[in-house]
Parts: sequence; structure tokens; C-alpha cells
Amino acid sequence: MNPVTVAVLAAAVRAGTPVLFATLGEIVAERAGVLNLGVEGMMLVGALAGFAATARTGSPWIGALAAAAVGGGLSVIHALLSVTLRANQVASGLALTIFGTGLSAFLGRGYVGVPAAGFHALSVPLLATVPVLGPILFQQDPLIYLSYLAVPAAWYVLYRTRWGLDLRAVGEHPEAADAMGVDVARVRYACVVTGGLLAGLGGAFLSTAYTSMWIENMTAGRGWIAVALVIFATWDPLRAVFGAYLFGGVNALQLHIQATGSSLPTYLLLMAPYVFTIVVLVIATQETARKRWGAPAALTIPYRRPG
Repeated sequence: MNPVTVAVLAAAVRAGTPVLFATLGEIVAERAGVLNLGVEGMMLVGALAGFAATARTGSPWIGALAAAAVGGGLSVIHALLSVTLRANQVASGLALTIFGTGLSAFLGRGYVGVPAAGFHALSVPLLATVPVLGPILFQQDPLIYLSYLAVPAAWYVLYRTRWGLDLRAVGEHPEAADAMGVDVARVRYACVVTGGLLAGLGGAFLSTAYTSMWIENMTAGRGWIAVALVIFATWDPLRAVFGAYLFGGVNALQLHIQATGSSLPTYLLLMAPYVFTIVVLVIATQETARKRWGAPAALTIPYRRPG
């Protein structure tokens, strides 16, 4: 394969990884019946927390843990509003994004231009030497390898464990799950917090691996793309990989086109992921599309236990 093509595909994996983490988290939350539109805000706060912890400690792993913790903590606010107080999930998620965006911009002022030693590429022995696939998949940084493990782990938990069965039951028919002894609120809380942990980790990847710097609003809409990719992937972790790397490929391609000095307007390629996001979300608002694509039946519907 052409070395340039290999380089672009490797860059697509890197560019798609933060979206992949966030998409996996949102899939888990939505499978339990909770829509969280606060992904963008959680990614931004996670990116700042990850970078700040890395800059102060010199350890990107501590930065990743801090980002996950902050993303999970922020998601508790959404869980409290949407699960306990039964507030409108769309309004709560949007408020979370606005809050996270403003908080990260305010607290991140002192970190603009500050250097930090983030993650570096780490070749996997033997696998890194495999033609084509080696340079694309196995000459990456550790968080990308973690995403390789997260995808099958999420699929296995959802479809091959008792907890995954309870989770999907809560998202499809919470009344029946409650009657079978499943604590609906506890499951939804756990899923929303898991989504926050993964969104924060996606943000940490941006600031500690993808760029190794903090820039205000550095997610650039990736949280919204993740929300759309949940629908694109039909709420399946394995299909989310294709969608995330597709969007990563578009970003990598436009950077390559800019580097070659092509006359093709690069802003058209920059717009493509966001245009696709809008189209998918508009289509997904149709009830027939939701049923055909396998959306959880109880998605966005608060549950009130009888009695």
C-alpha cells in the first residue's frame, strides 16, 4: 500500500479515537434509556483536567485518570437531574455542555501555552512489523491501545453478561425490569457515570496525546459527533469503530490535502462531519427511524416507580 495512504489511515485512527471513547460512553448511557447531550462539555472538562494533571505531575496516566474522574463527576449532575429529579434529558444535557464549556474556558486560562509531556507512540512487539496493519494500528500511543480493548469489552458486557441484560431491559422496558427486581435508578446512574468517564477519557486523549497542549474549545464539536455516531452505529459498540474512524479519516484527509497545497477548498471537508451529524440527527427524530434502527424504547423517558 502507498506509504501516504498508510500514513493517512494511521492519522484517521488517532483522530477518531477521542470520538470513539465518547461514543462508547454514550452508547452505554442511551442503552439504559438516558440521553446525554452533555458529552461536549464533559470532553472539554476532561481535556482540561487531563492536561492540568499531566502538567503538574509529569505523568499522562495520572492525567487520564483525572480526566475520567472529572468527566464521571460532571455526569453525576446529569444523572441527578434526569434520573432522580426526572428533568427533561435534552435540557439537562445542553445545560451540562454549556456549563462544561464555560468552566473549562475559565479554569483553563492559565494553561494556554504551557508545555506538558503527554503520551508518546509505543510500538507493539511483533504486531508493529505486520505489513500495512502494523503502522496503522500498532505504532500508536497507549490510549489508542486502550480503546482497542474498550470496544470488545463494551460489546461483551452489553450482550454477554447479566448486568448487560439488565441494562438493556432498563432501556427498553423499565417497568418490566423493575418488576424483575432490577434497580432502574441504580443502573441508569451507573451507565450515565460510565458515559462520563469515557467522555472525559476522550477529552484527555485530545490534550495529552493528540496535541499535548490545552486550547480553549479544543474538542471542536467532537462531542456532538459522538452523539450522532451512536445513531450511526445503531447503538452497537462494534459499529461505532467504523463511524469514529470514518470521521477521523475525514479530518486526517483534509490535513493531508492542506499539506499538499491542493486548490480544493478544505473548509468543505472540515464541514463534512458536522453536516453529516445534522443530517443523521434530523432523520433520527422520526419515530419510524428510531424503531427501525433499534433505538431503546425508553430513551429520554423518565421512570417513576409505581406506589
